[in-house]
Amino acid sequence: MKIIERRKYFYIISSILLIAGFISMFAQGFNLGIDFRGGSSLRFKMDASVSSADVRATIDGLKIVNQATIQKSGDEFLIRTQELDQEQTKKIEDALQAKFKNTKYLSAESVGATIGSELTKNALLSVAIALVLMLLYITFRFEWSFGVAAILALFHDVLIVIGLFSIFQWEIDGPFIAAILTVLGYSINDTIVIFDRVRENIRNKTKDDLGTLLNKSIMQTMNRSINTVLVVLLPLMALFLIGGSTIKTFVLTMLIGFLLGMYSSIFVASPLYYEIKQRA
Repeated sequence: MKIIERRKYFYIISSILLIAGFISMFAQGFNLGIDFRGGSSLRFKMDASVSSADVRATIDGLKIVNQATIQKSGDEFLIRTQELDQEQTKKIEDALQAKFKNTKYLSAESVGATIGSELTKNALLSVAIALVLMLLYITFRFEWSFGVAAILALFHDVLIVIGLFSIFQWEIDGPFIAAILTVLGYSINDTIVIFDRVRENIRNKTKDDLGTLLNKSIMQTMNRSINTVLVVLLPLMALFLIGGSTIKTFVLTMLIGFLLGMYSSIFVASPLYYEIKQRA
């Protein structure tokens, strides 16, 4: 398979995803969870026959919430609103218990806007530190051209995931950052496996040119990359389909990120390394 020779097609695919994401980021921004924008999150357990519309109508009737986001998962309801005090939270609890039978109050948490801003800074800092440390490690372990190609591929993965969350307005919360860091670790591991095979083939001093050598190295590790991601995706799919609402964001981020990690390791990182070496 001539991946290096067809690299421009993969660049086009990645460019389309990146551009669409950037347009969405500037046009409609992100759907930030209370972890970042501040607010309150209430969790109740009710009969499965109760609908989200019924819960919304009850809350709207109280006229104490400007805008509420309601998620239903089985018999659990997650209600996100602007920041509420104890009295307002108690009013919502009493109204739901009066309206619906077997309503059980599970938990509540609030995050102030200042704390949300600090979490945003810490999240960006943690991702930046992870990328810098990975660059230093790969440069030390291999060479600078491998490190630059690997980090550019990681940027590619992160930006596309963030762009998709902006396009579809999926909520970005604390677990999203944990998932992004997990994706970075998986993606860089997959890339290192391919680069290690490239380095091994270079040391063998074959007469192949760099493009042919890269294609050979990718094909030698292709089965490993595909099998690894399939083994990870199967339990993630199960968690996404039957898991609770609290882990949906985390699982969805990893599903998309792991697929992108496999794609970028094979079709982006190695072609970028080829480009860097050609220009060097």
